Amino acid sequence: MLSRVTGMVLPSGEQYEISAAGYVAVVTESGAALRTLAHHGRALVDGFGEDEMSGGGRGQLLMPWPNRIRDGRYSFGGRDLQLALSDPGHGNASHGLARWAAWTVEEHTGTSVSLTYRVMAQSGYPWTLDLHVLYDLSADGLVVTQTTTNLAPEPAPCASGAHPYLAVGDAIEDLELRLPARTRLVADDRQLPTGTEPVSGPHDFTTARRIGDTVLDDGFGALEHEDGRATTTLVDPATGRGVALWVDERHRWLQIFTPPSDGGRPGIAVEPMTAPADAFNSGTDLVTLAPAGSAGDELSVSWGIHALQQDAAKDR
Repeated sequence: MLSRVTGMVLPSGEQYEISAAGYVAVVTESGAALRTLAHHGRALVDGFGEDEMSGGGRGQLLMPWPNRIRDGRYSFGGRDLQLALSDPGHGNASHGLARWAAWTVEEHTGTSVSLTYRVMAQSGYPWTLDLHVLYDLSADGLVVTQTTTNLAPEPAPCASGAHPYLAVGDAIEDLELRLPARTRLVADDRQLPTGTEPVSGPHDFTTARRIGDTVLDDGFGALEHEDGRATTTLVDPATGRGVALWVDERHRWLQIFTPPSDGGRPGIAVEPMTAPADAFNSGTDLVTLAPAGSAGDELSVSWGIHALQQDAAKDR
């Protein structure tokens, strides 16, 4: 679907719609972001408008790292490197190198769309990568597969993430959240990890419970995978309607973020991550991609979103 009107381009560029079994999604040229996802007309994500750019990271892909890198500095392969501080408020490099880039469509069908982007070697990240994402819809919902391939002749550091906001209705306060995580990252005032601890109190959602006025901006780990998937659910107990986000076993972390209440809280960010914040320094779950053309030069991961309960019954 073309976005250009009288020579103008929408803030997020071209819009690519896909649909299947009552699901409809729109992916954007900018960042290959998931702008909308709905099931039988009910929004499953808190996205952004066609005439807007993504706010708060909504729907964006976080490659080749998610979350923050302290001071944008790290060392790898005997080199000390400095990234641009894309999170100047906290003095960190945040969320990778591709979320505002113009991605190129590889294939667009009625039910799926795949896009690519080449990250060129640059100051702070002197490796060339090919990034690829496939969004695929079916009766099982949305499946997203993100792939990073090293094109450089030497090893490269890598992690993968995404930034969808789940939604059920217009506010999250009365919704019940279940989060299959046994630990959380303890962070400083710059949202950089200082350690881990078992989930407890307001951070324990291993059993579904009401969100209420809970404020979260935390990384969670030790995910409980069943049959290869760890699933987070958000449900309205009054209607039984809900949404689920699952991640594969390569995703060992989730970042959970509740927007400030002064702007309303229509959604909650549930961010799949293969590594936690500042992994380029800690090395925690950081992937080292092998040199181009050799075994291990690629990282491919999957996650997905689907409707729960009442909406699912409409497809039977």
